[in-house]
Parts: sequence; C-alpha cells; structure tokens
Amino acid sequence: MRKILIVGAGQAGLQLALSLQAEGYDVTLMSARTPEEIRNGWPTSTQMMMYRALDRERDVKLNLWDDTATPTTGIGFNLSPAPGVSAFSFSGAWARPGNSVDQRLKMSTWIELFEQRGGRVIYHSVMTSDLAGLAPMYDLTVIAAGKGEIVELFDTDTRKTHYARPARHLAAIYLNGIAIPEGVPHPRMRVNLRPGGGEFFFMPAYSFTGPCDVVLVEAVPGGPFDIFADRPSPDEHLRRLKAMLLEHFPWEGELHRNAEPTDARASLVGAFPMTIRHPYAEVAPGSYVTGIGDVVVVNDPISGQGANNAAHAAGIYLKAILDRGDAPFTPEWMQQTFDAYWAHAQHSVMLTEMMLEPLPVHAQQVLGAASQFQQIADKFAEVFPNPATIHDFLVDPAKAAAYVESVAAAH
Repeated sequence: MRKILIVGAGQAGLQLALSLQAEGYDVTLMSARTPEEIRNGWPTSTQMMMYRALDRERDVKLNLWDDTATPTTGIGFNLSPAPGVSAFSFSGAWARPGNSVDQRLKMSTWIELFEQRGGRVIYHSVMTSDLAGLAPMYDLTVIAAGKGEIVELFDTDTRKTHYARPARHLAAIYLNGIAIPEGVPHPRMRVNLRPGGGEFFFMPAYSFTGPCDVVLVEAVPGGPFDIFADRPSPDEHLRRLKAMLLEHFPWEGELHRNAEPTDARASLVGAFPMTIRHPYAEVAPGSYVTGIGDVVVVNDPISGQGANNAAHAAGIYLKAILDRGDAPFTPEWMQQTFDAYWAHAQHSVMLTEMMLEPLPVHAQQVLGAASQFQQIADKFAEVFPNPATIHDFLVDPAKAAAYVESVAAAH
C-alpha cells in the first residue's frame, strides 16, 4: 500500500486525501487546526463552487450539501460608472446550478469524515525544515497549504506570473437578512462593477448557521472601496459596507438595510498577488515534494476560480496518482501532473487577469451586447464554470465582433 502525506486541509488537500483514502491508499493528513478550531474560527474564503467543480466532488461522493446549500443558477452584472449610476445590467444563466458552502463548515466536516473512515490526522503546523525528515517517510508528499512559510519552498514561475503586488484589497462578510431584489425568481450571484474603483459581489451561501449570503468587496488599492484595511469587527465591517453601498450602489444598499453578521467571526480581510509557482521542490537530497491548488496557482477571487480550481486540481492529481501505479513519483511526474492541471487553470488565470485590468474595447462591446441579447448574457455567464470558452468570443477582437454580429443578425 502506497503511503502519501498531504500537508494542508483545504479544498484541494482534503478532497485529494478523501479520494485516495477511498482508493485504498495509506494517507496521512497534516492540519494546522482541528475541526473545532476551523468551525469556530474566521472565514477563509468566499467560494462559489460552479457545477463542473461540484461534479468533481460528486465523482468521489463528497457532495454532502447538495440537498441543503442554496442552488445558485447564474450570475448578473451591473456596470456603474459613477456613484448611484447604472449604465447597463444583465443576468445570465448557468447550464446547471452551483452552490457555496462556508469552508469552516465544509473542511471541518471533511476532516471528521476522513478520521471516521480510519484516516490519520496530525494536528500540527508544518515548517519547511520539517519536510526534510517527513518527506522520505512517504512515497509522495503533497503540499496543499496555500499560505505561510511552506509555500516559499516553491519558486515563482516568472514567465507565468504577471503581478508583484495585490491588484485588489479584499473584504468579505457572511450575512443574514439581505432582501431579495424584485424580479429575481431564482438565486443568482450579483456583481456591481466600478471601473477604476473595484467590484462588489453578492452570492447565496450556506454556513453552520444555515442559509445565508456572502458579500465580497474587491477594492482597487487606495480607491473609494478600500475602507477595510484595519480589519474591523464584523459589526463595524457591516456598518462601513452599508454606508458604501448606499453611496455607490444604492440599489444594493436598500437590500442590505436589515443585514446582520451570521456569527461573531463572520468577516474576512486580506490581499495577495496572483502567483504561479513551479510545482515541485527538493527538501532533502533526492527527496521531492509537489504542490497543489493555491500552492501552485493563486488566483484573485474576482473571477471565482480559486475553490473551483482546487477541486479540479484534486481530480486531476488523483487520476495521475492512480495511473502511476507502483512507479516512483519523480520530479518529471510532478511536472507532468502540474502541466495537466495547468491545461485547465491557464484559462481561469487569463479570465482573472482580464477582469482585474481595464476591459479592452471589444470585451466592453460584448458586455454591452449582453445587456441587449439574452443569448450573449448566458454565454458570458457560462465563462465562469467554463473559463476556456473565453477564447470563443472574448479574447480575440475579430471573434468578439463576429459573435456579436451573428447574434444581432439572428434577431
């Protein structure tokens, strides 16, 4: 039986650990926090898992919240060029629903499930120096802890990394009591865009307190939305959020008048640059570890790709490990496995970078057309669960113009 060590208990690490466990591998998981500490801690993410990523969980029978989490059917956009002004808006449907489960609930439950199934969990932070002794004890060591000193093991891939500093300052909070807008029959994400200022995201969610909503502010550093850097308490965070919305997006501000934090630790503030790293590192002579998920591809959450990429990575790495059989997990295999993942992740990185920068004119024209033609709105919405489709109509100006013209001609 092959012995595998997974360091980190997030989406990628836990999904892979549980998947390998089900296949009969001897898996050890290392987590810096216990399930109770995770459940009672601060949020770690603002994930919206779209249907293709949820299919990865369903493939390994980890879809524990399909019947309880709010089905989210699509995504809507509003372009606001100035405070209180809406230039245009549209809403597009996804082919199948997604959902968002608070990772405090999800990861604590998955760790407990791993233990219930006989898995070994070591609750201890892992330093880079620890790996020299740990890695030789296992056939494969996978680093799935996307934060902290351990990530520095993996050198930045300067060819693929285009940001030295965070492009956005992030502020999120889990809330109850947000009103439902008129004319919205099914739960959907909402995005309000302010060129040069940042973005406001709303997404239905599910937490240990039950159904709720998550809102995320993506602030251009130093801009009008960059008001959470001092990490205020959830109550103060919400007070500032409500004032910001009433000034800049009053249609959202009215919906949030009766909102309240879901719990005493409902908020999250942070910032990080998008970074692509090389997929393996030598920790002792002839002993290598490989990275997965946020360790190797860090996406800004503006395009909602982080947790989705982690789920896809776990599925891709699972197949690569199973296909390897009894052969050694060499650096060449680690590179090939990452390359298989990058074939998917490169499109989400391109989508994210497109959203972080001022949109090119041809992409702006597509968004304008989406406000006129539902077919284009739906196609744009589908970019998020299927980021490779940006090449069909968003990247190349000629393809964008031809697509818009073909839809307009059909009407």
